Amino acid sequence: QVQFVESGGGLVQPGGSLRLSCAASGFTFSFSTYGMSWYRQAPGKEREMVAFISSARAVTYYKDSVKGRFTISRDNDKSTVTLQMNSLKPEDTAVYYCNTNPLRSNSWGQGTQVTVSS
Repeated sequence: QVQFVESGGGLVQPGGSLRLSCAASGFTFSFSTYGMSWYRQAPGKEREMVAFISSARAVTYYKDSVKGRFTISRDNDKSTVTLQMNSLKPEDTAVYYCNTNPLRSNSWGQGTQVTVSS
């Protein structure tokens, strides 16, 4: 069974930085064959994708509102995905999750809470 364990969230002031990590396991095929994304869900809102990285790391994609501030990366040897978040804004407050992209199942981790507030 696929499992995701997210970590690295916390409370940060506007303009600050956080680095999120996701450890993935239980894939049918090698982790390196899956595109991966970070998603987030703010209170009262639907979950949305914020960043994508292709299996070979050749392609990345970002939601417009985080372009230039967030950077997604992956380590296929360690089956991990990282999201470096800089210049954080209050509107980035949400629970952040990682998962495959496209989604392969309805299995989600517990997420990691990011709160941007002064």
